[in-house]
Amino acid sequence: MSDDRGFAERAERYRGELRVHCYRMLGSFDEAEDLVQETFLRAWRGRDGFQGRSSMRAWLYRIATNACLDVLAGRARRVLPHHVGPPSDLRPPQATVVDVGWLQPFPDHLWEPVAPRSDEPEAAVVAKETLELAFLAAIQHLPPRQRAAVILHDVLGWPARQTAQVLDGTVASVNSALQRARATLRGHLPPGRADWAPSAPPTDEERRVLRRYMSAVEQGDLATVADLLAQDVRTTMPPYPMWLAGRDAVLAALSVSWDPSLPEYVGAFRMLPAGANGQLAAASYVRRPAERSYVPFAIGVLHIEEGRITELTAFHEPALFPAFRLPPRLDR
Repeated sequence: MSDDRGFAERAERYRGELRVHCYRMLGSFDEAEDLVQETFLRAWRGRDGFQGRSSMRAWLYRIATNACLDVLAGRARRVLPHHVGPPSDLRPPQATVVDVGWLQPFPDHLWEPVAPRSDEPEAAVVAKETLELAFLAAIQHLPPRQRAAVILHDVLGWPARQTAQVLDGTVASVNSALQRARATLRGHLPPGRADWAPSAPPTDEERRVLRRYMSAVEQGDLATVADLLAQDVRTTMPPYPMWLAGRDAVLAALSVSWDPSLPEYVGAFRMLPAGANGQLAAASYVRRPAERSYVPFAIGVLHIEEGRITELTAFHEPALFPAFRLPPRLDR
């Protein structure tokens, strides 16, 4: 019994990084949580077969990777709205779409690496791995086994030999998969980014942009929002399929949804800073007309370049607020 308890305690130590690994594979925070549980269940059932020929970390990653591959078999990739249709022409808003697999954000506070053990030379410095939405979206274009090879080899830094062991393949097959995967990724990564290089932490200027943006949203200040947006900004709000391209389109939409005299008026907003995918983010709460409290609305992940917001992905998933340690409502 004590050995079983020790096994469980050792395995639990890897929960955080396994959650990140499953999230990269699946593009879904909710599913990543489920797959970590499935990984621990499979590991527990097979604990007698773990002979220590590899580290526990490597063994758990192998189980997690194969559990994710089982889920991904025959399933369409997860997407953002701009992957499935043209930008909106500002007709009346469409309903949410639930039969599409949308990407989800990942809470920064759950992205906390553990120090590598001396007997685990393959352990990566998880803090330097990227979780940027652009990379999560790009890797979704890869077939599952290519996706796994890229994550294990290029992101985690595992040798081709060890990656092949996880995927029950050969070094030659892994190298071939990596070559094809990298060619595909080059067509979907942002301009100037050709690999999974770590992103730089937000600068003081970018944090000032975030604060100005949050204040402008709370005040319904369209002029300040216009000053903060890049001319070619892109905004999306999954699970709504519509998306907007360009500052003028965004401002036109906001001028309608922020105007209390119009039937499209959404309500008043309050904002809280949040951390998602290693990027600056803001959680928005809305108070509908005739209501007293502000309730969760969306978690917006921002990409900022040269002092302007170039992309805003607002995940309209109030059910995710607890995972981000955000309050269930605001009364001010």
